[in-house]
Amino acid sequence: MISAIVNALVVVVGSLIGCFFRKRLSERYAKTVTGALGLCVLVIGVSGALETANMIVVIVCVALGALIGTWIDIERRLDYLGNAVQKRFASGERNADFSKGFVTASLMFCVGAMAIVGSMDSGLRGDHSTIYAKSVLDFISSIFFAGTYGLGVAVSAVSVLVYQGAIVLLSGIVEPLLTAAVITEMSAVGGVLIIGVALNMLRKEHIAVGNMLPAIFLPLIIVPFL
Repeated sequence: MISAIVNALVVVVGSLIGCFFRKRLSERYAKTVTGALGLCVLVIGVSGALETANMIVVIVCVALGALIGTWIDIERRLDYLGNAVQKRFASGERNADFSKGFVTASLMFCVGAMAIVGSMDSGLRGDHSTIYAKSVLDFISSIFFAGTYGLGVAVSAVSVLVYQGAIVLLSGIVEPLLTAAVITEMSAVGGVLIIGVALNMLRKEHIAVGNMLPAIFLPLIIVPFL
């Protein structure tokens, strides 16, 4: 569990540094940084999506996940949660930026093989090296994300702690389910969602990426049947 706590704390520290610089950037510089960050996120998403061994699995998972998430209305609930936290702890932040920062950073920090494999290594073998390496990457990313979206990025540390902490604590139970094939497809589906995040950063039209979150876990069900 110590690895998940360290990762979450690193995200908070990086976010606070990013918020410090955000206040000193003009709107022109902020827009340029947002565009550059969006392009980088797009590359990360594409590279992750292309790791799939079966694109049909990715398509089915994303489509079904979007249907399930829309039925649950995850996007609206995440926005409500972000707005509630913003009003309680960061009243000076813009609602839209706070919620977007929370959702965007949560996806970026929790989706991917490093979060899954690293947490399992931490729980099963006491090997925290992968999560510590991920923490360094998350620290750098959180600075830039917070420089764009503000304190909402810091709140994503809760998502990191809950998600990775749960895998660490339940690693003995989930290890048989998280085969190499399942992890590959979970990462690929996550890559597609990250592409959606990047497009939201680069365009005015909004893609309800939050409603697609169930797609990440569907490979656990679909891949074993293949």
